[in-house]
Amino acid sequence: MPPPPGSTPQHQASAALARSASLLSIGAVASRILGLVREMVIASYFGATGLVSAFTVAGTAPKMLYDLLVGGMLSAALVPVLSDYARFDRDQEPRPEKGDPPPEAAQFGPNPELVRLVGALLSLSVVSLAALALLIFVFAPQVASLLAGDFDDFDPALLPLTSHLLRLMAPVVWFLSMAGLLTAVLFALQRFSLPALATAVYNLGILVAAPLLAGRIGIASLAIGVLAGSMVQFGLMAWDVRRAGLRFTVEWSHPALARIVRLYLPIAAGLIVAQFQVGLDRRLASSTGVQSIAWMSKATTLQQLPLGMISVAISLAALPRLSQQFAAGDEGAYRATLARGLRMVIVLIVPLLVGLGLLAEPAVRVLFERGQFTAADTAQVGSALHVYLVGALFAAIDFPLIYAFYARNNTLLPALVGVLSVLVYAVIALVLLEGLGFLGLVWADTAKQGAHAVVMLGLLYWKLKTVSGRGRPSDAEDGLEFSPKRYIGPNVRTAGTVVGAAAAMGLVMAWLLSLLEPVGTPSLSNDILRIVVGGGGGALAYAGALLLARQPEAWQLYRAAMRLGRLERESER
Repeated sequence: MPPPPGSTPQHQASAALARSASLLSIGAVASRILGLVREMVIASYFGATGLVSAFTVAGTAPKMLYDLLVGGMLSAALVPVLSDYARFDRDQEPRPEKGDPPPEAAQFGPNPELVRLVGALLSLSVVSLAALALLIFVFAPQVASLLAGDFDDFDPALLPLTSHLLRLMAPVVWFLSMAGLLTAVLFALQRFSLPALATAVYNLGILVAAPLLAGRIGIASLAIGVLAGSMVQFGLMAWDVRRAGLRFTVEWSHPALARIVRLYLPIAAGLIVAQFQVGLDRRLASSTGVQSIAWMSKATTLQQLPLGMISVAISLAALPRLSQQFAAGDEGAYRATLARGLRMVIVLIVPLLVGLGLLAEPAVRVLFERGQFTAADTAQVGSALHVYLVGALFAAIDFPLIYAFYARNNTLLPALVGVLSVLVYAVIALVLLEGLGFLGLVWADTAKQGAHAVVMLGLLYWKLKTVSGRGRPSDAEDGLEFSPKRYIGPNVRTAGTVVGAAAAMGLVMAWLLSLLEPVGTPSLSNDILRIVVGGGGGALAYAGALLLARQPEAWQLYRAAMRLGRLERESER
């Protein structure tokens, strides 16, 4: 059995990573749950109709611009650079040379250099993002036609509606992007709590606006909700930055801006290609029917639930630590942190994907099948979800690998792999579209995720193999060697253990679900019973198999749960 957490530096680092990841995961869970409720509200009021497809396309443009301008920059350039400038002792001490130990006692906060850098970032962004939002408003008809021009073949009213919704949401580009910049600042300051919850608040906009306004302004109520949610999210991030002691200053230049741009240029080039893929996906989907985009959107929402809860949360929590370890030349600590993150992702993501795959149909019925959302819609969303979950497994492994390169100030290789994966998508989409319709696009997206993850894993192995052992002498004493085999071995063993546990989970769930198979038309109570009994039984089988195999991460989670239970009992006394 592994030693208890806190007995070694590695376990202390694991605990710190777990705490940060837990905060982000809690926020992701809240956000995804509210996101599911949001989709349930949309399905109840508007079903999976062309109206929902028009709203989805209109919302695609602000999201594409956010991903291009801030989303990719946040993890690739902003967090690594801001984390460096957030050290209080940065001005008093020279930057460490490669091989020097990291500043173990470094404290992080809004020092003068960070204030100047953030002032320059925000000053430039306020003006440029406002101009971009104005352009989106002016050219909304052209953007709508580019993304969904084939709507005219099915319903001539949908394209003007898409343009109208896009104009309503044009300011979202400014609010979302500014909130993203402030989120990067908070991550660099090791403040994860409010950024983790802010995305959940974003979803509240639609939850409030749809019931209040849908009867009066129809589908436009969803656009109003998105705008309100983005405004509240920005307000929360601005408040937390001020609470951290950082005040806005007007600056128009800073030496670090060039460093950020240099890191981001490869990512920007890759994202341009990636956004082309998003636009192509929307355009091709619009050619398969007015409901296809709505079906794909519902399935994507369910697919992203485990990814946001597990992979994204763990990767974001590890990024500042990885960046600091690489900057200090501590390859041993860098590899140990990355290995821990990968093992945590593998152990936690697999049961969620297996369970969601087996429970796809009853889950979709319980969540969406009411009001305007029909049984036929459930069947189509379930079919798409099964395919998307295959890609989700690759995407879950891919996130830590991408962030590992970002922490090394290497944004070129992930960008090039992104271009390659988009080419894979385009080829497979065009081949499968005619025969499979919108499901051909779902398979193409899954192939893109798989290609990206496999190539990134190969590149990471090559990169680590070429790096000589330049860590601290204490690394060898802690058992951290620099052999790629030693580095990859624990993850391979973890993967093998997880596959066996997942197989046991699948067998138990299949047996339980067969016992609860409904006779005739499925009912809501039967679907809920199958989800609770099947999911609960599968989870117990998976956890039991991991504990019997003495899987270290499973035992760490078990001990943490036991400690939490003891604390609760003591508090009750």
